[in-house]
Amino acid sequence: MRRSEETRIDQVAARVDRCLRALPPRSAPEGFEQRVLAELRRRAARPWWRRAYGEWPLLPRAGLIAVCAGSTLGAWRVAGWLAADAALALHRVAAPLFAVRELLRAVLAADASLRLVGGGLAPHWLQGGAVVTALAYVALLGLGATAYRTLYLES
Repeated sequence: MRRSEETRIDQVAARVDRCLRALPPRSAPEGFEQRVLAELRRRAARPWWRRAYGEWPLLPRAGLIAVCAGSTLGAWRVAGWLAADAALALHRVAAPLFAVRELLRAVLAADASLRLVGGGLAPHWLQGGAVVTALAYVALLGLGATAYRTLYLES
């Protein structure tokens, strides 16, 4: 801002200040003083537990602090129990997922082993091995079903 603008602002502020100081002092509305004194008497007549905390006697203040501290400790204890129960429940729910994770790790490890070993083998050897393995499982299943029928269903 320029110096002339600052001077002009100061002059306007001084003029407003003179006008406001020239006004007569305002008086309180009729009966205001009696209402204020009545409210002060009413507040002074209240029991101690309805007053501000700083106005309470020392023993109730100490008791309230003790109750609040005990409530806080109790809430922390309950929160700890709930958190432990929640962790246990989460573990129960997640245990099958951990088993699936370990199974996937085993499959991936087997895949890596087969890739390492199979890198030197021809693809038709790997396909033949898979077919022989599948046929062995089918034969085992057939033998088990035949043995079951022979031993348990005919007797």
